[in-house]
Amino acid sequence: MNMDERIARINELYHKSQAQGLTEAEKEEQARLRREYVDSIKRNLKSQLDNIIIEKPDGSVVDLGEKYGGKG
Repeated sequence: MNMDERIARINELYHKSQAQGLTEAEKEEQARLRREYVDSIKRNLKSQLDNIIIEKPDGSVVDLGEKYGGKG
């Protein structure tokens, strides 16, 4: 299941929960899909932050991934 399909299913379960409620299995699926979505967002953000390089006014370069993210 790709991310677009996951988001669509999360939204579908949300709307169903508002209209008629969810079964226990659907609640578990909703929680699992939400966790997968949040984990994916965190991984993507960490990857982006690990690839930030800052050039200071004195010309030195700081790779934030190496300094803080454990990259390298």
